[in-house]
Amino acid sequence: MAVAAVSADAPGAGEGSLSPLAQQQIAAVEAEIDRIEAQTLDRLRTPPDNQVQRIELLGKALMYDKELSVNRNEACAFCHMPETGFTGPVSELNRTTGAYPGSVRTRFGNRKPQSHAYAALSPVLHYNPGQGDLVGGNFWDMRATGRRLGNAAAEQAEGPPTNPVEMGLPDIACAVFRASRRPYHAMFEKVWGPQAFAIAWPKDAERVCARPGPPSAADPMPLHLSRLDRGRASATFDQMAQSIGNYEASAEETNFTSRYDAMLAGKVKFTPQETEGYALFRGKAQCNACHRDGGPGEDPLFTDFTASNIGTPANPRLPFYREDRPDAFGYTANAAGAAYVDLGVGNFLDQGPVLSQVSAVDARWRGLVRGMNGRLQVPTLRNVDKRPDPGFIKAYGHNGYFTSLKQVVHFYNTRDALPRCKPHDPGEGTTCWPAPETTLNMNTSHMGRLGLTGAEEDDLVSFMQTLTDGYMPDRVP
Repeated sequence: MAVAAVSADAPGAGEGSLSPLAQQQIAAVEAEIDRIEAQTLDRLRTPPDNQVQRIELLGKALMYDKELSVNRNEACAFCHMPETGFTGPVSELNRTTGAYPGSVRTRFGNRKPQSHAYAALSPVLHYNPGQGDLVGGNFWDMRATGRRLGNAAAEQAEGPPTNPVEMGLPDIACAVFRASRRPYHAMFEKVWGPQAFAIAWPKDAERVCARPGPPSAADPMPLHLSRLDRGRASATFDQMAQSIGNYEASAEETNFTSRYDAMLAGKVKFTPQETEGYALFRGKAQCNACHRDGGPGEDPLFTDFTASNIGTPANPRLPFYREDRPDAFGYTANAAGAAYVDLGVGNFLDQGPVLSQVSAVDARWRGLVRGMNGRLQVPTLRNVDKRPDPGFIKAYGHNGYFTSLKQVVHFYNTRDALPRCKPHDPGEGTTCWPAPETTLNMNTSHMGRLGLTGAEEDDLVSFMQTLTDGYMPDRVP
């Protein structure tokens, strides 16, 4: 078992609780974020001549802006960088904590960063009576439904700014206040209108927005605005999120340029191992039942946008289990402590505690809670193995329990065939598996005892490596 890269007892907003290696890698990611932000702001000085590209560029500027976090140290991109397929870019955190620290560096989330590549193609969350299932939305628990803005990716973008364990602002108006002082504010007004930042900001705005959230129940919107200005700030916050959603839908993030896409276009042939892996994917391994490679009129997105409980074990490396005491700001992220169980979509539908509430729960779905407990969104497999170098470690599963693609495939193959591990069993992940975090609604139809050989597991990995974007150029002809 890896040693965690965080000390659970360290209070405050500094970096001291993170291991030296984690800090070094975080600094490198932050430098790359700064570089991309500077490049994006430079492009905004001579912006594109059409509105679509301007909105995409605004979204990119917002995505890489650290000023939109409470301590001005964490951009949205901190958990979603291109070199890893827009998921977690810090190898040491992937190896150890699974989840990522927020702007307050001693606060960690309860899940690993989900990839937001191709997330803009997820439909608005809806109930499909033919399937008897919910389909769509963003976030592992589908709580960014997209039903208010008509765009699940945009509603997802509204979560991190005020999530106490992510960007940590105490009020959505603080994100608008910070954006109003950024170099892109003039372009934002050209695109969305001069009213966007025409807000009478209180004199204490800087102080209020520098205190980490969540706000007190007695003062849930601590940046005190008039009713008109509050409405204007809310509309501008929506437009910021829509800009980010448009960037996520752009060719930079959603580009279909993998070796697999080249194969579909007849530009390349798979190797024998890749061919065998694809046949297993669509056949014996049953991957295609949920990670669909498309059908008539469908893009091959390698997800069906439903939710499933694959029986992933709890990840004891998550610092979230130890966030059961008030931190330096009086915030307790996880009152349940070590007893916490992630019930996924069911928790959202049942209006249980979530770290950021971005979409309302449709009351008509409350009857689905029991059948959705323990289930989490089926992720796309596009870019599932994208990494900056062969030695880089990626985390897999909603809680980052798995640290290699081979390990995930072995789990799907043998979850129910191998015995349960004993405490500190050296065979964990090879000859035994820990118990699932929860067995509620666990998928036993398409996984657990597949009967694949070790070579067939390797063939599947080889095929999934063809889903890494960048094999072909993404330029529009």
